[in-house]
Amino acid sequence: MDKILTIQETLRKNAIKERDKMKSVAVRGAITAQNTKESIVSQTRRLLEAVLKANHIEIDEIIQIIFTCTKDLNAAYPAIAARALGITEAALMCMQEMDVEGSLEHCIRLSMLCTSGKETQHTVKHQYLGEARKLRPDLAHFSLALDGPAGAGKSTIAKRVAAELGCTYIDTGAMYRSVGLYCIQRGIDYNFEDLVNEVLEDMHIDLTYENATQCIYLNSDDVSEAIRTQEVAASASKVATYAKVRTALVDMQRRLAATKSVVMDGRDIGTVVLPKATLKIFLTASSEERAKRRFKEYEEKGLKISFETLLEEIEARDYQDMNRSVSPLKKAEDAVEVDTTNLSVEQIVTHIIELLKERQ
Repeated sequence: MDKILTIQETLRKNAIKERDKMKSVAVRGAITAQNTKESIVSQTRRLLEAVLKANHIEIDEIIQIIFTCTKDLNAAYPAIAARALGITEAALMCMQEMDVEGSLEHCIRLSMLCTSGKETQHTVKHQYLGEARKLRPDLAHFSLALDGPAGAGKSTIAKRVAAELGCTYIDTGAMYRSVGLYCIQRGIDYNFEDLVNEVLEDMHIDLTYENATQCIYLNSDDVSEAIRTQEVAASASKVATYAKVRTALVDMQRRLAATKSVVMDGRDIGTVVLPKATLKIFLTASSEERAKRRFKEYEEKGLKISFETLLEEIEARDYQDMNRSVSPLKKAEDAVEVDTTNLSVEQIVTHIIELLKERQ
């Protein structure tokens, strides 16, 4: 009997230790609805799903949810949606929001308390959807991550989407190309990681918009055209495998995304740079289709290169990008895959914008 009690006490203490490791975090959110049972329940469910997904919260981690509704919403309790999602163990309460003159009407708010081994209060992502975004304009900016292999149309699509939405396009590939160009211009062999790491502090890369065109500056020099050669593309693919290079540029990219709405394209945006992006898209196309697109680009620029050579280069780059040890190219688990082989640019842009609207 004493042995059984000792085992039970040990298990109890271990359970307490595991519990104490978990941090308690509070998440806020809001959404608007019509005063019908169907609308209140469906909109509350949408809000709950957004909160859980954005913050990687499991249902059994939820301790309590307090719902409030403005006085014009009384057709149903928001807690119905929580129970339908399987949130039955947590404490749920529905209340009426203070009736403040000029406040947002038809609004459902929630405050969720939960334990989390993944988030801290500092990293929590509060969710204000639809019209409720007006309540927290500081949280209203979004991030769109576009990943995919070379030639899938990432840059073209990213620029068009950013233009349509009036937000900032961050060309991450151009940043890595700038590092490669710097090495080439100074006779530094970019195949040697230590040599590239030594000159990182000597580089300053800036992205600006001039006459609706993105310009890339490397140490005050406009290199927007200089970085668009095959030699520089090859160097970019190589330096992008170096940990210190990626750390330096990823930090810069994250700082930009934290302060404004951005569209960012690259190889690891959804998996590494912006793992909590509002929407992640993985663009793909057959290697033959991608080679055709590149061949056409070079023809338009008056450059001579064989289709077979381009196809070989694209397939070789795919292999290198997918098999590099640091941040390899891969589709994020929650990314939406879009095959661009038989779609026009307009069709892809429209599809992505519609997907983004659904997430906001």
